[in-house]
Amino acid sequence: MIFMGYSVNDRVELLRQWMQKVGVAAFITPSTDPHSGEYVPDHWKSREWISGFNGSAGTAVVTLDDAALWTDNRYFLAAAEQLEGTPFCLQKLGLEDTPSIATWLKTPSDSPVMGRKSFRVGFDPECFAQTEAEQLMKELNAFGLQLVPTADPYAEIWTDRPAIPEHLVELHPLEYAGESVASKLNRMREATKRQGADALVVSMLDEVAWALNLRGTDVQYNPVFVSYLLVGQESATLYINKVKLSSEVAQYLADNGIDVKPYGSIFEDLAVGTQKVLVQPEKMNYRVCSSLGDRRVDGVCPATEMKIMKNETEIRGYRSAMIKDGIAMVKWMKWALEVIPKGGQTELSLSRRLFEFRSEQPLFRGDSFETIMGYAAHAAIVHYEPSEATDIPVEPRGLLLCDSGGQYLDGTTDITRTLPLGNLTEVERRDYTLCLRGWINLARAVFPRGTYGTQLDALAREPMWKYGINYLHGTGHGVGSFLNVHEGPHQFRMNYMPQPLVPTMTITCEPGIYIAGSHGVRHENTMLIVDANLRECDDSQGITFGPYYQFEQLTLCPIITTPVVTELLQSEEVEWFNAYQQMVYDRLASHLDDEHRQWLFSVTRPIG
Repeated sequence: MIFMGYSVNDRVELLRQWMQKVGVAAFITPSTDPHSGEYVPDHWKSREWISGFNGSAGTAVVTLDDAALWTDNRYFLAAAEQLEGTPFCLQKLGLEDTPSIATWLKTPSDSPVMGRKSFRVGFDPECFAQTEAEQLMKELNAFGLQLVPTADPYAEIWTDRPAIPEHLVELHPLEYAGESVASKLNRMREATKRQGADALVVSMLDEVAWALNLRGTDVQYNPVFVSYLLVGQESATLYINKVKLSSEVAQYLADNGIDVKPYGSIFEDLAVGTQKVLVQPEKMNYRVCSSLGDRRVDGVCPATEMKIMKNETEIRGYRSAMIKDGIAMVKWMKWALEVIPKGGQTELSLSRRLFEFRSEQPLFRGDSFETIMGYAAHAAIVHYEPSEATDIPVEPRGLLLCDSGGQYLDGTTDITRTLPLGNLTEVERRDYTLCLRGWINLARAVFPRGTYGTQLDALAREPMWKYGINYLHGTGHGVGSFLNVHEGPHQFRMNYMPQPLVPTMTITCEPGIYIAGSHGVRHENTMLIVDANLRECDDSQGITFGPYYQFEQLTLCPIITTPVVTELLQSEEVEWFNAYQQMVYDRLASHLDDEHRQWLFSVTRPIG
């Protein structure tokens, strides 16, 4: 996003003038919007506007005489460059000597608005989740500081601020959704009652879209629309700017008994009445929770748990989308491996060509996230996204890492393939193979009911641990059904995630190895959790713990085998991998022309 007009220094001065006017000596600006979204509409990119730093994660803090920005290791280099010449000092999250926001704020005491003991820190209550605000309040109180909700300063000082998106909402037909709105709302009402509440507020945009079988284009990559949903036992109300509703969608909502009110009026409605209202404080913004007072019931949003369990229609949709995506990937991989040796290709040109191949497929609605196309040392930057400023030529040697995905009306895809472009070093071949082995180990896992992603995460890491190698990101996440590509709460990660893995959930498997300044490798499939159909032992002997589950590979795309050091793989791993490659050929061959079918046959031949 490009901001015109004031420099960062001028913007900070405008914010400080506003702070003095409202009586706060510091103001905190996070990266989030009122709906705790991963991707934020331009209207809520206030942290980017005030600091000039455009990374996806970061928190800016401005006092009357100082400023700082906290971000993680993905953005240390970019943030240092973008913050140069501004009032902001970079604070590197995860390093031992980096202070917390509360610790940093307790030190400036020369020029607060009021006395040190009443040092007030402002925040926009719509852009902080309740639990986040409560934790920050606790930390600040320990230093005698006070966190106070204020108005949104950017509504006043950001004069050319983009409006809240007004794109039209569209129907998501039952042929793709697989369950009616009435059925979903009734299930949500029952779950709300079980948690001791009369009504439910849904604020996560993908959960609103899922519950109503609607989709939108308000957020880049995510087919959602800005709104809230209030579900009572006998009613439901969608809070949305009405200009976003066509006559067809408005009639659809009326036919399903769903009232429509202006987007911002939810706070007034929540402040009145006697109903107990369920919210999930980890995801619900502070202003919603404050509006409810003592009628607030903390719990889990029923839509969260229901949405991650895919119905038969959605599962069929995934399988259909994966065929389309597999065709596009095969065409792109063949093309890329043929044209790169001829020269003239860059990371961006390869990324754009992949988009074109996907665009040829029916029901395609865009990328599911910004394509990660990293060549050589860029592949070692975990979330590297090429831009005009960083784009480099791709040469016929080394490794190219491509992490991408598509949004199709019948499903969402997420896939990573690492392409060998010529001669590789022994270390590159080793890392390619170790990563492949970890991918195979997790993908072929069989596990009992009650297993969490954390318990399986080590399967992907163990082969590389033996070589003193690890990676810092999670190994897998849920994937939405023509919704957000990152869907939780179930995950594979080293830290504990309290969500058991059960059939009908989707989840990715994506271990990686990253050698700074040299290369990166990642292999990734999207998988479906299914019943393993194992005959259980006698429960009386205490040795069963069933039923048992396993993973069905949804992603249909070959892995290039020329870099593989087969001596590093065990025989059962080779057998499983060859079976996967054969399945890819069997599922895709009939959808390809002779040229691409022959190429696919050549790259899926057995190894070992």
